[in-house]
Amino acid sequence: MRIIVAGGGIGGLALAAGLRRHGFDVAVFERDTDVTATGGYHITLDGRAQAALRRLVPPETVERLLASSSALRFRDPDALWDRRGRLLGYGPSLAGSPSVDIDRITLRTLLADAVGDDLRLGRTVTGIGRTENGTPQVVLADGSSRQCDLLVGADGTHSLVARHLAGGPTSKPAGIIGFSGRTVAEDLSPPERRRLGPRSGMAIAPRGASLYIGFLDPVGNAVLDLPDRRAAITGGPTYIWGAMFPESAETDSMRGLRGDGLRDALLARFRRQGWAERSLEVIAKADPGSVAAYRFNAASTRAQDLAPWPAGRVTALGDAVHATPPTAGMGAGAAICDAADLLEHLREVADGTSTLVVAVSRFEAAMRVRGGEILTLAMRTVRLILATDTPLGAAVTTAATPVAAAVSRIRRRR
Repeated sequence: MRIIVAGGGIGGLALAAGLRRHGFDVAVFERDTDVTATGGYHITLDGRAQAALRRLVPPETVERLLASSSALRFRDPDALWDRRGRLLGYGPSLAGSPSVDIDRITLRTLLADAVGDDLRLGRTVTGIGRTENGTPQVVLADGSSRQCDLLVGADGTHSLVARHLAGGPTSKPAGIIGFSGRTVAEDLSPPERRRLGPRSGMAIAPRGASLYIGFLDPVGNAVLDLPDRRAAITGGPTYIWGAMFPESAETDSMRGLRGDGLRDALLARFRRQGWAERSLEVIAKADPGSVAAYRFNAASTRAQDLAPWPAGRVTALGDAVHATPPTAGMGAGAAICDAADLLEHLREVADGTSTLVVAVSRFEAAMRVRGGEILTLAMRTVRLILATDTPLGAAVTTAATPVAAAVSRIRRRR
């Protein structure tokens, strides 16, 4: 069985690594020429995503991954602040959490290493079709074509493969523009380092503005004490932050800015809305080259709307099917789970206990349920931002009592 994976993001590489490990003939076509040229800064992998990775990649890759990850159980409880930096409440203890945080670049690099020569960088899939006998076929940017027994679209939110299958886009703008960056903890003033501490959290305010601040330390908070196996690009305590605003003409215009210009425009936007300078220091001290803007896209939260096509020899996974805003921190993990599930069904085909189309059908059925669940969680925060102008954020949505009290206080101040 020859399998082509269109797209070398997290989900596509995870699938290809699993296929290669189990002896399948696989090729990944990825438009990037460098696996480190990727958006986003860190990924949270819960217990399910880690279990899926153990089914996909060799044990030594899992070891390198965990040696390069920051354990949530070593962090202080998440915090909730107002726009002036005043503490409103804490989330639950993370002492028992199995989740880990890892740099997106680190994870993508480790997965690419596991795929090896089956990853074809700088190769963009520009067309999809079938041969006369129904075999799936891809056309590449250089005009060449490749045939396969199964084509898997792992080409992200604006997936060419999923659009081909669905007859149109599989997601739409969620109404929020995000801005992200990274700030080394040592670059902050001592008072601000003490206030933020070794924790993640959210600063919230009226008029739909919020600032998530994620703590990442794959050295001091490493999951495994194996410095010689560490591959993390983050070398010490770092804050990975993300700001969210309802989409508008102003936020759309900011998306065209870069570096210092984008960082300054973002600071000016927060200041006009009354944010205290100490709450903005993490943005002001950020590496200008790390600051980026992006639009949140989302698929339908209804499982029956996901992968709305008859099962066949072309399928898709991850954001290509269930594009998820980052407000639940579960999109990458879900793509990894998709990959592990598809691999298991393809192994049944190889064993002769299933046919290819039946295997794809069973995979897509489970993916619809999984995608609907994570989208429902992510869209709760998005709707709060858009409907009430009181965003809670992914880091604190589980802290029911402190968050409820904090939101009540914010609403009273308005």
